[in-house]
Amino acid sequence: MKLFQPDTRKRRTLGAVFAITLSVTTLLTAFFQTQVLSGAAYRTRAEENRLRPITIPAPRGTIIDRNGEIVATSVASYSVNLLPGAPKVMRQTITDLAPFLGLSPEQVEQLIKRQAAKRNDLLTITEDATYAQIAAIEERRAAFPNIMTVERPKRYYPAGDAIGHIIGYVAEVDSTELETERYRKAGYKQGRWVGKTGIEKEYEIELGGEEGAYYVEVDAMGRIIDPRRSAGVMQPISGDTLKLTLDIELQQYAAQIFPDTMKGALVAMIPSTGEVLAMYSNPSYDANDFVGGPKWSLYQALINDPDKPLLDRMASSTYPPASTWKLATAAAGMEAGLVKANTRMPISCTGGMFYAGRYARCWWAAGHGPLDLIGAIEKSCNVYFYQLGIRLGLQKLIAAGTRFGFNSRTGIDLPSERRGEFPTGIDWYTKRFGHKPYPSEVMSLSIGQGPNAQTVLRMAHFYSAIAGNGSAPEPHLVALPGAGQGPGAIKMGVDAEGLQAMWTGLGRVTDYFGPNNFGTAVQSGLERWKLYGKTGTAQNPQGGDHGWFAGFAGPPGARPQIAVAMIVEHGLHGSDVAPVAAKVANFYLSRKYGLPVDPKPLLINRWQDGRCLWNTSCIVSDSASAVSPIKPLFGPGGRHMNPVGGGRAAVAAAPAAGR
Repeated sequence: MKLFQPDTRKRRTLGAVFAITLSVTTLLTAFFQTQVLSGAAYRTRAEENRLRPITIPAPRGTIIDRNGEIVATSVASYSVNLLPGAPKVMRQTITDLAPFLGLSPEQVEQLIKRQAAKRNDLLTITEDATYAQIAAIEERRAAFPNIMTVERPKRYYPAGDAIGHIIGYVAEVDSTELETERYRKAGYKQGRWVGKTGIEKEYEIELGGEEGAYYVEVDAMGRIIDPRRSAGVMQPISGDTLKLTLDIELQQYAAQIFPDTMKGALVAMIPSTGEVLAMYSNPSYDANDFVGGPKWSLYQALINDPDKPLLDRMASSTYPPASTWKLATAAAGMEAGLVKANTRMPISCTGGMFYAGRYARCWWAAGHGPLDLIGAIEKSCNVYFYQLGIRLGLQKLIAAGTRFGFNSRTGIDLPSERRGEFPTGIDWYTKRFGHKPYPSEVMSLSIGQGPNAQTVLRMAHFYSAIAGNGSAPEPHLVALPGAGQGPGAIKMGVDAEGLQAMWTGLGRVTDYFGPNNFGTAVQSGLERWKLYGKTGTAQNPQGGDHGWFAGFAGPPGARPQIAVAMIVEHGLHGSDVAPVAAKVANFYLSRKYGLPVDPKPLLINRWQDGRCLWNTSCIVSDSASAVSPIKPLFGPGGRHMNPVGGGRAAVAAAPAAGR
């Protein structure tokens, strides 16, 4: 037995000291973490509880054309916001604001319902108030103490409906868009305006900029104490300036001369670079009416319009290319070594031909007689191209069309481009129609009919390749590094002799050699410039035929500098469409060389005005050779040296329009 027991008080004392020391150390560590290491974060959180950020939208980047002219900019607009408060007060404020902001009774009711659903949130009355409306409200500030106004940039498009389908419009981002990786990475939030279509959508990240914030103090309930008192401002950062390849004056000119009662589209581009100069779809819409989202009544009127003004006929609509596609058949035949410029077919055109149990007609019922390749292009002879297609065979013709891009997109920097419809192989027919192609199917395909539908943009791109020595860069509207070098570029395997034959045939389409000896688009021949082109008339089961023209133009004997493709729905014949395309080429080239733009540049105009005799050529012609030595039109500095004189004799009837 032990005489002395351990002192338990000492043990308890040591335990207490340890516990106190541990607690104090823990508290000191926590205090150090809170006050020193994380002090800034907690101060920020406290400030966030005290302050509410009111978004300041960033001005979107300015969009300019190739010459520096403004295509899209931002102008001052204002948003009107109602502070949270008693429901009765808020409803009365909305009602009192209606006359100043032009709110309809239906809009007032919608706002009251929104307010009731989110009583403690800031309620946006409008994001598109004018300066006059804001001034009227501010004059009555005593009557509207619970209203906060914020200046915000509003998109404006000076060219209006001339660029509606290209430029697109901006409106509030929706929940589906916010879920995309593109907008998540950029940190976009609900309430932000974004590009919905066109260039505005394609280049949203570059144009969007970074939003700022206006901080106001709130109470413990989250209500704004004084909307006029700022606790700090973070300035927004404007979006980047975007330079287009577009020529806005050419774009507006195309819109001006396009037949206003007709539906169709036009695309013009530079063959050597792929730069798009103009893209117009008619009828169009004014993008200014869509800023912030179109009014319901306007939207309903547009979608119910039988002419479909919202439809992009440039790159989103496809049409049978008709005779404009015969140049693809010609190119395929020359790639395969089956034809040259002087090659004639065994069957002379007498208005049609039999093959595989089918009689296929030529558009000229009387027949064109024996023709070589150049003559077949000039006269657009179906019988010649039927035979060329048969020689190639359907498989090789499909393979060539695929290489030329007719079943793919061009790759233009627009989000709405649609790929063309064209077979991808022999099996395509079985998958699509449930049977193998008939032996005579190659006849339809060789003249641009059958399962072949293309956009106007695609045809402009293809003719750019013909104008560009057999190759064409990818079309583009913004000249960023690497533009035009994408997979949409075309490279044809046609040698210089073959290209010469195509140029010569296309040149004769607009040539006049005398009475009863002229091309199908002779009335569109230009005085200063050499116009090459191909007309086409596409059958349309729903009504009148569609008229096509595709070609290119430039100084005679020199490389073409503009390619143009155009379609007019129910436009009868390609020869009826060619004059508009020719005027567009004339407008661009005249301004490029510093010459006055002749409002009546066509051969038919000069015949009608008596500026030349109908039985003389009086148009630029180099059809004998695509690079034939012709007296130059321009001397040093671009000075015009070779004007064509006009006659005073009475004008006889012009030649009848061809296919």
